[in-house]
Amino acid sequence: MKEQIYKGKPTEFHPLKIAKKQDLTKNTFTLEFEIPEDLEWLFSFESGQFVTVLFEDDGKEFLNDYSITSAPFEKKITLGIKISSEDSSASKLYQKFNEGDILFVSKPAGRFTLVSKPSEFRTIVGFAAGIGITPVLSHFKNILHQEPRTRLFLFYGNRNFENLAYREELDQLARFYGDRLQIFYFFSRENTANSFFSGRLDEKKLNLIINQILHLDDTDEESTIWDAVDEVLICGKGEMIKSLANACYQHGIPKNNIHFELFEEFNDDIYPIEKEFPLIENIEIEYTMLGKNYQTKLPDNREKILQQLLTLKFPVPYSCKSGICGSCECYLEEGEVELLENEYLTEKEESQGKILACMSIAKTKKIKLNFDFS
Repeated sequence: MKEQIYKGKPTEFHPLKIAKKQDLTKNTFTLEFEIPEDLEWLFSFESGQFVTVLFEDDGKEFLNDYSITSAPFEKKITLGIKISSEDSSASKLYQKFNEGDILFVSKPAGRFTLVSKPSEFRTIVGFAAGIGITPVLSHFKNILHQEPRTRLFLFYGNRNFENLAYREELDQLARFYGDRLQIFYFFSRENTANSFFSGRLDEKKLNLIINQILHLDDTDEESTIWDAVDEVLICGKGEMIKSLANACYQHGIPKNNIHFELFEEFNDDIYPIEKEFPLIENIEIEYTMLGKNYQTKLPDNREKILQQLLTLKFPVPYSCKSGICGSCECYLEEGEVELLENEYLTEKEESQGKILACMSIAKTKKIKLNFDFS
């Protein structure tokens, strides 16, 4: 076991042996890990979670988060990894490590999760693009296994057929659970026989999906399938998430039922800010991170706290800047903030004084934060 500071937090990594390595497409592959019996409790996980992989190459350390594609009932941890370029860390990982080699892996984390409801009749819709299929695949496998009354619809976008990862596994699921699972593939850079399946998954495409696929409900003649949707899962790039999340909300899905996971840094708010705040200038801010104390002044509260600290070149933990990943979670020890809508914190955590710095607007002249907590 080794400890490393990752995204401003002390993180433990454990050596795991690669049990299986498999190519999916020309630029995606999977890794399956062998979990020792004494670490099985530590590596138990929920669908939608991820692990962080740490490895060294030419004396340099690389750390990256990868979503778990296996389902909890499968009793294994498998990751789906995309190689974005020849000099990327994923490319080094693919080239340097094979079955039998050791990688350092963190315990599972993340909150792109759902509460299992095996006794209920539910309708769940998933939207994924590219490697964004990985946590959604884990969710769908687990729901199909655990919830016999739940039906699922997956809309999966890729550039072209060649880049479509997990096609064989998805098609097998669709054949086995044909009465409860429907999968639709979309391609943004390849012509399709039906133009409906050409283009990106976005707000315009969602409107067509609702009107042409999710329109007739055999279980209730007085409503549509979309009317019956209980939960929405979205995973992909920021602009896709923003477009689809807002479109789902505009079409009647409550924000609490729209869940998303991001695979890259995204600086925009997912939902538009609908509140206005009184202007406060010369805000004193003090915070603790990794045992060190920092102090500065923010010019005003026109921007969120995290973004202003980054502009001033202060070290702060962050990843997405959009209220999704939770990297900037901290305690508000003094002062008052307006915590905007986020996908991470629970109501209980907010009541305990936790905030996300990336989604917080200062409402007092002095703010004190603490990023150090276990």
